[in-house]
Amino acid sequence: MVAMTKRVKTFQIVLSDPCKSFYCGGDKLCGRIEVEVNEPTRVSALRVLGLGCAKVEYAKGKQRCRQEAEYLRHEEVLRLQDQPTDSDGSIVLRPGNKYEYTFGFDLPQQGQLVSSYKGKFGYVQYYVKGLLERPQQPTLECKKAFEVEEPLDVNTPDLLSPTGGMKEKKVTCMFIPDGQVSLNAKIDRRGFCEGEDISINAKFENTCSRIVVPKAAIIAKHTYQANGRTKVFRQKLSSVRGNHIISGMCDAWQGKTIRVPKIKPSMLGCNIIRVEYALMIYVHIPGSEKLILELPLVIGTAGLGSRSNSVSSQEGSVSSASQSWVSLRMPSEPPSYCDVSHDCRLDQPLTPLLDDFDGDDSPIFMNAPPGFQFPPLPSYTETEEEYKSNARMLPVC
Repeated sequence: MVAMTKRVKTFQIVLSDPCKSFYCGGDKLCGRIEVEVNEPTRVSALRVLGLGCAKVEYAKGKQRCRQEAEYLRHEEVLRLQDQPTDSDGSIVLRPGNKYEYTFGFDLPQQGQLVSSYKGKFGYVQYYVKGLLERPQQPTLECKKAFEVEEPLDVNTPDLLSPTGGMKEKKVTCMFIPDGQVSLNAKIDRRGFCEGEDISINAKFENTCSRIVVPKAAIIAKHTYQANGRTKVFRQKLSSVRGNHIISGMCDAWQGKTIRVPKIKPSMLGCNIIRVEYALMIYVHIPGSEKLILELPLVIGTAGLGSRSNSVSSQEGSVSSASQSWVSLRMPSEPPSYCDVSHDCRLDQPLTPLLDDFDGDDSPIFMNAPPGFQFPPLPSYTETEEEYKSNARMLPVC
């Protein structure tokens, strides 16, 4: 950012490594402030600030909910060597010269910062600000933003261990029992990086009279906290589906994969903004609420050690039915577009996020007339709840 006035020609911040895409906790941030003037200008001080904060802001009726949390504050006064100063400490900058003031400071250690983030109702932002103070003149400002990405290693025993569960649902028709639907699923681990495939092993059983469809989706949950209130924003990122299961039959997924899209890592260390992910394995039941199994995921940063080393140590415990570990060393083919369904409904009590429209999900409903098109709606959800110390995942349905 360059500030220009009648007297000041150039006032900008240049980082020492402009090609560096992000910084981590403990890194040294170095750069310089360049100043050029059109006429003699007296400067009383030149300060540099390193700032980083998280901010949440949204409207709740007529009330404006707003809250901030600070993660970085550094301040120093820069001095130019061999620059003559007056008795009051001020200096005079003259036209035709290019003045450069260097700075450098260490970022807080890992664990004290949170990654940069920009969302619907809040952000985490880091920047360097330069302040040019002039006697009896307004202070000039210039800013330079920089990204922070805190490492999140998913190669830990907890995140490399399998996780799963089972759910069942009794189905009724006009209060008359109509059998049940059950699912039992597991994945080989909870920690992933973008671009990796999640391998799902699952068994679905249908004893009701309806035709059901098993599906899976990766859901992002953004939680914003301000003024004692919590606002939750959900989004379906990617999804896959299985075959129809008729009455009295069962089906199994043996290593069915869903790819982690290009997304930000999980953000778990911020006080007012939290980003979490989950794998939803669910069964669409016509005329009834879905049967949903939620498996939490942790999305980490890439390049933190060798995934293949972690995989090789786990291969002995992987069942022969699931060989998804191989796909981590040999990229698999991209998913077919016919396997991907895009959510197009706003999450409200009567239209849950996972209620994506599938015209052939069940023959018991009338098909839409030819040429009819459903209007495109946003693929996200917003909910609000009173703040509690322990955040909870709201029911999807």
